[in-house]
Order: sequence, then C-alpha cells, then structure tokens
Amino acid sequence: MAKCKTDCIERPLSLAFEKFGCAVGRHPYVFLLLAICVAASLGAGFIFLQEREANDIEDQFTPVNGPAKLERAIVVENFPQSEEFSQLRLVSEGTYASLIITGLQGENILTEAAFNDIIELDRQVKSIKTENNFENLCAKTKGNCMSNAILDILNYNATEIVSSSIKYPINNDTFLGTTIGGVELKPNSSEMNSAKAVRLFYFLDEKKTNGSSDWLDGFLKLLSNYTEQKMVHVSYFTSISRQNEFETNSDSVIPLFSVTYFLAITISIMSCLRLDCVRTKVWVATFGVVSAGMAVLASFGLLLFCGMPFAMTVASAPFLILGVGVDDMFIMISCWQKTEVNKAVEIRLAETYKEAGVSITITTLTDVLAFYIGLMTPFRSVQSFCMYTSTALLFCYIFNITFFGACLALNGRREKGNRHWLTCMKVPEATGDDGGCCVGGAYDKNTLKEFEMPVNSLFKNYYGPFLTRVWVKTLVCLIYVGYLAVSIYGCFQMQEGLDLKHLAADGSYVGSYYDKEDEFFSAFGPNVMLVIKDEDFQYWNPTAHESLKLCLENFQNLTVADSGISPVSWLSEYMKFGQNFGFSLNNETQFKSYLTAFLNLSGFSEDVNFTNNQIHASRMFIQTVNIRTAIDEKNMLDVFRETAEKCGKLQTPVDLIVYHPAFIYFDQYAVIISNTIQNLVVATCAMLVISLLLIPNPLCSLWVTFAIASVIVGVAGFMALWDVSLDSVSMINLVICIGFSVDFSAHISYAFVSSEKSSANEKATDAIDKLGYPIIQGAVSTIAGVVVLSAAKSYIFRTFFKIMFLVILFGAVHGIVFIPVFLTFLGTCNNSREKTKPNLPEPSDKSERREKAFVIQNVWCADPDCP
Repeated sequence: MAKCKTDCIERPLSLAFEKFGCAVGRHPYVFLLLAICVAASLGAGFIFLQEREANDIEDQFTPVNGPAKLERAIVVENFPQSEEFSQLRLVSEGTYASLIITGLQGENILTEAAFNDIIELDRQVKSIKTENNFENLCAKTKGNCMSNAILDILNYNATEIVSSSIKYPINNDTFLGTTIGGVELKPNSSEMNSAKAVRLFYFLDEKKTNGSSDWLDGFLKLLSNYTEQKMVHVSYFTSISRQNEFETNSDSVIPLFSVTYFLAITISIMSCLRLDCVRTKVWVATFGVVSAGMAVLASFGLLLFCGMPFAMTVASAPFLILGVGVDDMFIMISCWQKTEVNKAVEIRLAETYKEAGVSITITTLTDVLAFYIGLMTPFRSVQSFCMYTSTALLFCYIFNITFFGACLALNGRREKGNRHWLTCMKVPEATGDDGGCCVGGAYDKNTLKEFEMPVNSLFKNYYGPFLTRVWVKTLVCLIYVGYLAVSIYGCFQMQEGLDLKHLAADGSYVGSYYDKEDEFFSAFGPNVMLVIKDEDFQYWNPTAHESLKLCLENFQNLTVADSGISPVSWLSEYMKFGQNFGFSLNNETQFKSYLTAFLNLSGFSEDVNFTNNQIHASRMFIQTVNIRTAIDEKNMLDVFRETAEKCGKLQTPVDLIVYHPAFIYFDQYAVIISNTIQNLVVATCAMLVISLLLIPNPLCSLWVTFAIASVIVGVAGFMALWDVSLDSVSMINLVICIGFSVDFSAHISYAFVSSEKSSANEKATDAIDKLGYPIIQGAVSTIAGVVVLSAAKSYIFRTFFKIMFLVILFGAVHGIVFIPVFLTFLGTCNNSREKTKPNLPEPSDKSERREKAFVIQNVWCADPDCP
C-alpha cells in the first residue's frame, strides 16, 4: 500500500516533468527570455537594500522575546533615568569611551612613570574638541563629570601612587574591581602591592545623542593615531565600536564574491569539459552558474521589495547559493548525456526531465523546507538568513528547469547540427571518442549515447564494483562506527554562546580591548540588579524583612557571588538609619514617613519607586565574581534566576526579578540548545514525509532520514572539535545541514530505488554510475562557493565556511560511500515497476536497435505532440 501511494505521486510527477521538458525543448527561447525578464524586474528591488539593512546587534543576535528584555521593560518602567548619573544603575550599557592601560612588557602599572603617562592620556581625552567639548557632554553627578576613582584617589598626582596605601577591591567605600586589574595584594593585607592594568571610563549624557556621537568619533580618531607612551600600552573601546565594526564586516566579503563566481564557473566548465569540440558542455556549465546568480538577484530583489530585513548574515547566502545552485545542473547534464543523441532535442530533454525532475524536486523541497523551518528560531539574524536563502533556492529550482533547461535545449540543437562550441560553425563528424578542434560530435554507435567521460567509467567499472565487495562493506561499516564515535564525543565538548568580540573583524581594536578585559578584569563580573516588583510587599513587617534578608543571603551564598562584598541595599541602610536616630521602622506609618528624607540624603533615591505614599518597586545589587567564560555567564544567569524563583516560594514570598544589561546577550544560552534541537527534529520529520511521498519505497526513505541524523551528529561533533561554538551563527549552518544532508543521500536513494537492475549490489553500482560524478561535482562546486570565506577576517563568515565544509564533506561521503553500502543490506528497496517491465529481446544488429529506440522514444514521450 505504501509503495502504491509513493508511486501514485512519483510516477505522475515524472510524467509531468517529461511533458514540461518536451515543452522547454520545443520553445527554449520563450523560457529563456521569460526567466531573464523575471530576474531583471525583480532584481530592481536592490534599490531598497540600504533601507532594508538590519545590523543592530541586540535586535539580530539576541532572542526576540528574551526574558531579559521583559525584565528591562520592568526596570525602565519603575526606575526612570535620573539626572544624577550612576554607572551601577544603568539600564543599558550607556554611552561611553573606555581605555585599558597596561605596561609595555606586562610589568607593574602602579608606578609614578606609568601614571604620568596615564594622567597625560586622560588630559588628552578630556581635551578632545568637537562641536561640544567633554565638559558639556559628560554624564554628571552633583554637577560634576563622572570621574575615574583611581585618579581621584591620587588627586591626579602621579607621585601619590608610591606613597598611597590603596585597598582592593574596596577602598574607602569605592569599588575598584572594574578599575584596576591583575592585582597582587601585600601579604596578609588587602592593600595592593602591584597591578597589571588600569581601566578608565568616560561616560556621556545619553540624552545628548548627536554631540555624543561626534565626540566618540573624535575619541576613536585620537586613539587610532595614538603613539605609544614610553611606559604604557593602550587598548580602547566605545559604546558604538562593536556596532561600527559589525556593520563593516559585510563590506569585507563583497570582493570575495567575484572570486567565488570565477571559481564556480571555472570548476563547472572544467568538470563538463570534453576534447570533443561539439559534445563539450562549456556554455551549458557557464549558464548553469549564471542561472544561480539570476536566482540570487530575483529572490533577494523580491524580498527587498516586500520589506524583508536584510541582516548581515545574509551576506554569506550568495556564496552558498552559487555553490549549491549548480548541483542540480550537474544532475541534469548527467541525465542528458545518457539520452540517445539521434533523438529529437525535445525528446532528449523530456527524458532528461523525467529522469532528473523528481530527484531535484526532492532535494529542492527538502532544502527550502529546512530553511523555512528555520524561521521558527527566535533570532532575527537566523530568520532573515533562512528567508532569503530558502527563497533563493526556490528560484534556483525554477530557473534551473526553465532558463537552464532552455540553455540545455539550445546547446542540444547546436550538437544536433554538429556545430563547434565556440564558433557555431558546422564541423565534420568525428569517428572516435577523441574528437578535436576541427572534428566532433562523436558518439557510441552501439548505445547511440555520448561516450562516457573517463570519470564516469571510473565510477561504473571500478568504484561501484569495489564498494560492493564484502570486505569493503565491512571496512566501510567500521569506518562509519569510528566516525559516529568521534562525532558523539565532539557533541559533548560543544560550547554555547556568541562571544561579542567575534562580531568585530580580526585585528580590530575591539578584539584587542576584549582580550585585555578578559585577561585582567574577569575576576569580577556584573553587579546584578535585584528588583522587588511586588507593590504589596510590606518592607516594614519584621517577617517580610526577614524573608528578604534570607533571600539576599541566598544570593550572597552563590558561588558566583562575592560573599566578602555586602549587597548594595537601601533597606539595610534605612534600618541602620532608624536605629541610629531612634526611629521605629516596624510599622507602615513610621516606615513611610521618614523614607523620602532618607532616600534624598543617602543617595538611594533611584532605588525606590516611592510615589503616592506607595512603594511600587525597589532594587538592590549583588556583586558577582569569576565570570570568565561563556559557560560561567550561562551558569550565573541560571542560578540567579533559580534563586529568584526560590525567593518567591519563601514563607513570606519575595517576588523579584534579576537584571543586568549583559543579560540581554546571555539570554541566548537559555534558548540556543532547545531551539536548535526543535528545528532539527521538526525539519527531519518534514524531510521524512517528503521522502516517503516522492521516493517509491518507504524503507529507503528511512535511510534518507537516517543520513540526515547521521550528518547532523557529525557536523555538530566536528564543529565543536574545530572550535566552533553553538550560537545563532552556527545554528544557521545546522539548519543548512538538514537540507543539504538530504541532497546527496536522496539522489542516491532515488536512483537506487528507480534502478531496473535485479540485485541490490547491481542497483548500488548503477546508482553510483549515474550520480557518483554529479555528486562529486556538486560537492566540489559548493565548497568552492564558500572556500573564499575561509580567508575572511570575520568570525561569522569563517564559521559559515567551516560548517558548510563539514556539511558538504560528510553529506558527499554519506552519498557515495555509506548510503550505497547500507542500501545493499536491504534487498527490499526495489521499484515496483521492475515487476511489470517487459522482457525486450536484445537487438542483433544496429537496425534492430534503432527500431527499438524508435518504439521507446514514442513510449517515453507522454506528450502526443512530441515527434
């Protein structure tokens, strides 16, 4: 019954392709011009490219509805920005410039000579001249610009560094953990003995956006031309640096596209080149690449017309499309070469479409569906890439069966007239398979088909029979077990998360700054905000107060929190205030009557939303420590949110949330694995359904699904061993993996099922004979399409190359090694058509063969108009 269902879809589809191929062969100019007109008209959408660019890092590389974004909304609502600046209480990263200053040889920075350079550098930064100077733009507290604590301690006098006793990490209630790094303390003391780095911040008023942007540009210009001082090395960064560097990344790959196009055309021509000046497929190969380029033009233009955001990740899609777009071309050329040369062009094209149509439809459907399923991801960068790539693949398919089919038909007419590939002049017919520049059009007089290329003979006469030997099958199975073992091991070594420094180009000042930050300032992590959002929480109630105290202790006892640094708590200070002045704060009236005066005097006014005699929300702060890696960031976020949930389950519940601006980016850890698995499972199931519908044997369809899972495991494992983390960038490539892991295995499986040979070994050999070389051509062309990205100075594009290389490599190996061997273990993968195939006698001479060819010609063509 299952076989009947698949045949009921597959066989009519084959006949439909046969009719369509006949129509293309009869009217090639119509399909050629129509495709060109469509591509040209839709390509006009590129005028909207600049308008549609979406390069905001937070918008593109963080989950759309991440918890931290909802938490930020709560913080913004309850704690509006104050005129008094406080770095601790920033809801965003702020607008700032920063310097990390180290010794030239990594020596102690706490010297008079080094601080002379530091103070001079600070003076130059504050003297930057734009339309507004630093004094007018700076973020202010009590009317003064926010200053740097270490310079305040020294009174901007370098000689003080020798005589001053500075404690670490807290010196006279001033936290220095983010200001001084690589600290070594004196024995049995909290005083600093030496340090390796000093960090200075220059915060600007966020409301003065225009002037701030100009000043930050001036800062970058000053530091980019800055010559090293005698004693220190300087790394620099601004709040706009990461975004600026990210936006220039896509520009760096534009020159590489021309190289890719040249490689794709060259490889396509070389793989289709023959010495026979008539049978060579130079123009066919060239226009196959042009067809892929037209697909990119039309699909991108259409989506730009429709207003689809163009993320930077989409810049890597043309490299992929150009490589993948020629795969189906190789399949069609292979099928064309197996048709009889004496038949009419439309009949040859009809047979080509009948043989190749279903196969390329399966791979296109699976590829496109895999990418459309990628739209389920919560990352906009992935959504944008998947939409553009899937649509481009769809246009690749459309242009392949129209534009490229028309080119194949026109080339067939040239061959039919025995004309030279370059001059189109008629040449004498060659008598052998050697051809030449003056004669051509040779073909096998026995089979009436083109002479096989040497590579095809290699697959048919040597590789296929070799692969089906018993000892070779055993060896292949052992190799596969080893591959699977290494892949599974690699999966357990996978790291999560996108390091923000990877969004900048290699060698960028941004990367240098992040490296120094990781090296010297990772001892202390973010100061996390705890927001009590329960309007009914009774702060004055001793029981509620004890619950809150217990909650804070739970946070303080976390391994990622610094137990030596007390939480910044307005409530604790208020209780001390009450005790010192003899106020009883255990009843609501007393508690609220003194609260406003306390908040204004103590500097905690920004931490309590106290309006209309009601505390709507309040916040406190916990200092974290040792947040050095992405895993540390993930664990910190998890334990803080888990502890917040536990606080809500105390006897007197404390309803609170945790927040820090960095949590916006840390949220990716919460969804990346689950979302990737979800996409992989859904897409794999969809691939199985398509395979079951179009491959006329359900068991062989299961082998295709098995190949998908196997390639996914391999790519995931080996990418971890190749230092690629699981993030929104590599998630794109795993989505790709689903689609392209189907391609080669589906082609081979369909060829195996459709083969009219009797034994499983013969079927496998026949499938390899038909598709071995096209698979190699497709793999090489696809890798050539992305190989130039390995030279890109961007992590995003290099990661794209690494994973695409693994996807194509493992997909091709599964297609021409593993799957053919595994299919031979199942003698049940037979096509039902074989049972009803008539036993035709072998012809005894050429005239009988021609007669038989005429009969088959009329049977194969479903269109009664075909000659």
